[in-house]
Amino acid sequence: MNILIGLLIIAVGAFCQSSSYVPINKIKGWSWESYWLIQGLFAWLIFPVLGALLAVPEGHSICELFSNDNSFNILMTILFGVLWGIGGLTFGLSMRYLGVALGQSIALGTCAAGGTILGPVLLGVFFPEMDALSSLTFAVISGVVVTLVGIAVIGIAGMMKANSLPEEQKKAAVKEFNFRKGIVIALLAGIMSGCFNVGLEFGKDINFGTLTADMYKTLPATLLVTIGGFITNAVYCLYQNYKNRSFSDYKQGKLWLNNTLFCALAGALWYSQFFGLSLGKGFLIEADTLMTLSFCILMALNVTFANVWGIILKEWKGCSKKTIAVLVLGLAILILSSFLPELLK
Repeated sequence: MNILIGLLIIAVGAFCQSSSYVPINKIKGWSWESYWLIQGLFAWLIFPVLGALLAVPEGHSICELFSNDNSFNILMTILFGVLWGIGGLTFGLSMRYLGVALGQSIALGTCAAGGTILGPVLLGVFFPEMDALSSLTFAVISGVVVTLVGIAVIGIAGMMKANSLPEEQKKAAVKEFNFRKGIVIALLAGIMSGCFNVGLEFGKDINFGTLTADMYKTLPATLLVTIGGFITNAVYCLYQNYKNRSFSDYKQGKLWLNNTLFCALAGALWYSQFFGLSLGKGFLIEADTLMTLSFCILMALNVTFANVWGIILKEWKGCSKKTIAVLVLGLAILILSSFLPELLK
């Protein structure tokens, strides 16, 4: 029962994340770099701070977690957060060129595979005594390989879409649709986004031990990773504000209430995936394989729900039945990749 509850919580978080790009469509009069920065304040700073506070028991301070004793882990967690920030930045760009469904499918599928493998490998390099590589069992590797197959199949569906629809119809669904540019950006986004899970692995012991409930233990590490990601995105967005002379966006007082509201909603929905991941893992502590694959499961579910939104937003409208069949096959393979290790163990 605990396993079912944990997976359900992760699924709810995945649904929220996959919905996070929808409120952004309600933002008015701001350039991409302006609204991306403001939603980042909520997604990567404000809500993660509130989440991390849940891991702090009464009588203690969150500042106690960030001591010299944890300095190396803290720095590594933030560093991989900075690298993940590159993935988060290009993740937004991938959806500009491919749409919500295809952009998230490629980026998150790659992220699922890379994040699952990189964490134990790098921990094995820095902390060989932890024997982190032992978690990469045959069952886990099989799940990752099948994930990559699912990505390839979805990519084929995207190529079929790009080749079959007239330019006007593609632009009607995704205004800046560009498959070649989008696929490169989405793959880069996925590889770099996998650094999020690596950061979580380095920071998984940054908590108050038995004083912190299992479901909240990764929330301080989540905060450190998102701080690193915010740094990357803030630097790029401010540079784009300067380059495009879009600082004037912030002076449009009449737009602030509407735009801040939808940026906050987008940020809350985005953060829900990792809040849900932390809570869900608290119910999976007795299932080692699922614990190792929890990040991969989250990403696969993100892809599934992203394509539900893609259908709702009519991004696949006009495609042939064959194209849709290939898309559905890719999604089925991705979902299978998340649960296959549990069947093979």
